[in-house]
Parts: sequence; structure tokens; C-alpha cells
Amino acid sequence: MIILLGVAGSGKSMQGRLLADEAGYPWLSTGELLRVLITGKRRQEMLKGKLLSDDEVINVFNTVVNLIDTNKEFVLDGFPRTIGQVDWILSQINSGRFNLTAIYHLVASEEVIIERLQSRGRIDDTKSAINVRLEEFNEVTLPILDHFKKEGIKIINVDASLTPQAIHENIMNSLNSIKSKNLE
Repeated sequence: MIILLGVAGSGKSMQGRLLADEAGYPWLSTGELLRVLITGKRRQEMLKGKLLSDDEVINVFNTVVNLIDTNKEFVLDGFPRTIGQVDWILSQINSGRFNLTAIYHLVASEEVIIERLQSRGRIDDTKSAINVRLEEFNEVTLPILDHFKKEGIKIINVDASLTPQAIHENIMNSLNSIKSKNLE
């Protein structure tokens, strides 16, 4: 399992697609899954930038991940986003359900993120929703990087302000290096 983390607009989905296409891996985009599967009032709240509960997200993720062979590599973008979700995924790794290959943190300035989000034209990319996402990322999601590190898991920071192709090449070079070390 290759995990891509970063604030909305950092390029997780684009990089997830590129990686999945090039390597032939299944790609699970939590944001895409939630936009498709969450309905009603919760969907309206989500579109305003609010995070769903851990139980809701884990339930959706668990349902979809059961459709793929988790003994083979897959790309996961946008999950986990909270300490509770990290604890759940760590329990799944520790039980042998998933094998963790790498965690990539796509890092870009707030200015780059705001510009990207405003230019992509999605209904949930309003100025107020973007501000909520940035705040929640800083308060809720950034601490999960430290949580992973405390568990002895290396986080690989990737400069997400580069072009999509340059970011992809950096991820592929890193991934190839990890995989060749694992074969030794």
C-alpha cells in the first residue's frame, strides 16, 4: 500500500492516478469515493469542507477496499486523515491485512494550494470551504504525520509545488529505490 497525504489541492488525486496508471495498481481516492457514496445532509456538510466522522470514512473505505486484492500493491490517496483513522489503518497493517510500502506527504505553500483549488472549478472549492479545509488539515491531519513517525514509520516529503510530471518522477524514483532495497 502506498499512501499519498496532503492538503486538498496538493495533487494527491493526480499523483494517485499517474502512479496507478503507470504501475497498474488499483487507486483508491477517499475524496472521490466520499463524493460518490455520501448523500443527504452529510454530503452537504462535506461539500462545505467539513470532515466526516472516522466511523463514516472507515466504513466507506472498508467497503471499497474489500473489492481489491490487498496482498498486492495499491495506491491510497486522502486516507487516513485523523489520528483515529491512523490507529485503524495501523491495526490493519499490524494484523497483516495491508502491507505498507511508503507514505508520501505532498507539500505545497498555502498560496499554491488556494490557486489550484480555485482554478479547478469544483462545487466544493468555495473560498470558505477552502479555508475550512486548510484549518482542518493543519489542526487534524498534520498531527497524523507525527503519529506515524512515533510508530517508526518514515514519511517521505515531496515538493508538490512542482509540475505534475516532476512530482510523479520524484515519487517514482523514490518508490523504485524503496522496492529495490526491499528486494535486497
